[in-house]
Amino acid sequence: MSQFGDLKTRAGQQALNNYLESRSYIEGFEPSQADNAVFEALGVAPPGDLFHALRFFNHINSFSEAERKKFPGKAAAAKPAKDEDEVDLFGSDDEEEDAEAARIREERLKMYAEKKSKKPALVAKSCIKLDIKPWDDETDMAEMEKCVRSIEMDGLVWGQFQLAPVAYGLKKLVASCVIEDDKVSTSDLEDKITAFEDYVQSVDIVSFNKL
Repeated sequence: MSQFGDLKTRAGQQALNNYLESRSYIEGFEPSQADNAVFEALGVAPPGDLFHALRFFNHINSFSEAERKKFPGKAAAAKPAKDEDEVDLFGSDDEEEDAEAARIREERLKMYAEKKSKKPALVAKSCIKLDIKPWDDETDMAEMEKCVRSIEMDGLVWGQFQLAPVAYGLKKLVASCVIEDDKVSTSDLEDKITAFEDYVQSVDIVSFNKL
């Protein structure tokens, strides 16, 4: 179907998907030869993210070939030669591609590349909760927290600190922070915390959630 371009390509299938967003069939309200022509042009099911095109393909595919041939309407004739002035918006594999169509496609690809390059890169971040255990119940927990908070790393932001009971009067320091995955290694962070060996016995990561 020339209105969708080459249905073997992503662009053609996207055009079909957009068309079927508010329609069940290519023409009218029941299967016709127009639907059969599009079905045969597709050949295989569109990708799952093109929901409307995939729904259409599966529906027409539920009919046998004999049933599809009996759909009302005129069967699609052999594809006529492309008119010299016709501009194929979705590109073409023909060796003698129209120069104007090629120019338009190149301009659109260039515009898309420029637009994409201006988008800010997505920064991957994670939220971490740490259990920081002291040597004994005589450890100065306030000083321990002060030491941990003093750790500064590019891509590290400290959050809430609180004390939580362990057993027999012993408490641990529960610290939360947000890190940029590409900048902060959890092993490096643990090493920096355990470097305060006068206060810190061990560090455990109790939760690690991607943001």
